[in-house]
Formats: sequence, structure tokens, C-alpha cells
Amino acid sequence: MDLRHLRYFTAVAEERHFGRAAQRLGIAQPPLSRQIQDLESELGFSLFDRSRRRVELTPAGAVLLAHVRRVFDALELAVHEARRASVGETGRLVVGYLSSLAYSGITELVRTFRGELPAVELALREMPPQEQIEALKDGRIDVGFVRAPLHDARLASECVRREPLLVALPADHPLAARKRIPLELLSREPFVVFPRQRGSAFFDLVMGLCRAAGFSPRIAQEALHLDILSLVAAGFGVSILPESIKNVGRKGLALRPIVGAPSTDLLVAWRADDASPTLRQFLSFVRRVGVSKGKARAARRRPGEPGEGERGRRARGAAAARPDAAE
Repeated sequence: MDLRHLRYFTAVAEERHFGRAAQRLGIAQPPLSRQIQDLESELGFSLFDRSRRRVELTPAGAVLLAHVRRVFDALELAVHEARRASVGETGRLVVGYLSSLAYSGITELVRTFRGELPAVELALREMPPQEQIEALKDGRIDVGFVRAPLHDARLASECVRREPLLVALPADHPLAARKRIPLELLSREPFVVFPRQRGSAFFDLVMGLCRAAGFSPRIAQEALHLDILSLVAAGFGVSILPESIKNVGRKGLALRPIVGAPSTDLLVAWRADDASPTLRQFLSFVRRVGVSKGKARAARRRPGEPGEGERGRRARGAAAARPDAAE
């Protein structure tokens, strides 16, 4: 017995006529009759009462028809769900994100994605950049949002937003009176910085910008982004942070643009060998919608290839950072 036998049986049962059933199936009547006879022989009981002018189901045939219809309904649903899975419309993704994105971009991105593809489950994990990179490689997360540059042959990435950098300083600091702050004016200030071991890309970016401005910053404290704001507001020092941090809203804090408008690239990253349709669907969505508060770009970088900011930095020398497109 196979699905063909069951399909033939269903057609005859619904049409109550072998000729009409054969026409519906697009086959001749004699082969259809033989297939039904073969099915009855295999089952060991009659499915149809052929003693009348119309073909009628036997009690056993009526029971079988009810179950066969459920089988075909389940099969149709299975094919439908499998087709959706094949194009990434169902499934589960674990997404890593930076703490600063909790206040700018990631929540709106997830809300919009869920509205378009509600059958895809998104699990969010807030992680520092370096932890995201390790989590991507060992499979704890499927996609992450980190700062450029990202150099690892096992990972692929694309820039989704170029974000200006700001100086964070106490609200009563003399430099807070300025609309824009030249970095060289911070040469004697203590700095509160993001720890290098938690995210070397952003740490190296800040150090490179300061060196390009003619000084090496004096590090007074290390902290994560949200803690940096509290420490700066309390007078422990100044800091350089991505623009998205301004959405946190912290009293006693001033945020000012930097002369030359240096920036940092936000990347979406994933395992280069991950062929998941659900991942492809998510990446396509991110390229199309972007992450709010910035302009999205969709030029894919090959795994391990330096990004534009890194190439620019190398062109100027290992210690320099581009003021208009920091890495």
C-alpha cells in the first residue's frame, strides 16, 4: 500500500463512481479498478459495495476514509511547514547584541522581524563583543552585533550601521560648554574605558583616535558601557562612546560630538559555514531594514578580510585612525 492507492481510494469514495473518479485522477477506468482491487486484496476486506448502481462504501471503507483524510491533511500540513522551513520562515535564532543597542536599534529590529515572520523564534543574549565572537564560534549564538573590525576566518560579517562617536564628560566639566570637542583637548583628562579583554575592537579604536590626536590616554577606570556613564557622571573621568549610548539618559552627564566626526561601524556577524535558511532570512531582513539611528550598508565582506575602516587605518599607519570612518 502506498499514497497512490490511498489517493485512488479517496477519489472513488468521494465520487461514488469509478468512471468519474478515473476522470478526476486523469487515468483510465480499468487500471483504477485494478488498483482498488489490489488494495482490498492487501487489506483483506472490501472497501466498496458494488452490488448497487452507485458505488457505496462498506462500513470498513467509511472508517478507512475518515483516517485517510486525516493522513492527507497531516501530509499537506507537513509539506507546508517543511516548505516554510526551507526558506527560513520558521525556526529559532539566538541573537547576541551589545548593551548599547538595548537603547537604540535592537528592540525595534526584533519587533519588526517578529511582525513579518512570527513563526521564527528569536532569543536575545546581551554580551560584550569578545564574548559574542567566542559564542558565535562555539555555536551558543547564531548571529551577533559587534563593532568593527572583525578578523576571523570562521566568521562572516557585514556593516549595518556607521555610528558617530561622542565624548562623555561630567555635566559641570568646562569642556561641556563646547558644541564640539577636539580630541586633543582631552590629553590631560583621566579616561574611563571599555575593557580590552571584553572587546578589543572598540578599545583599540579609542586608543588609535587618541594617538592620532597626539596623546596616549591615561586610563583611570575600566567598565562596561552603561557603568561608564555612571562613572563619568560621578567625575571619575571622560570617555569616548558610540552615539547610541545617548538614549540611556543619565543625569549629570554631557555628551558632545567630536571634531572630525570619527565613527564606529556596527557589524552583524555569523558563522561563515552556517547555511541555515532561518539565518539567511534574518540577514536579508537586516540588510533591508537596517538597525535604526544610522545608515545601513550591505556590502558583504569575505571571512577574514579587513573592513574598509581597517584598510584605511593601515594606509595611514598602524597608529592612526581615520577621523571620518573609524574602524
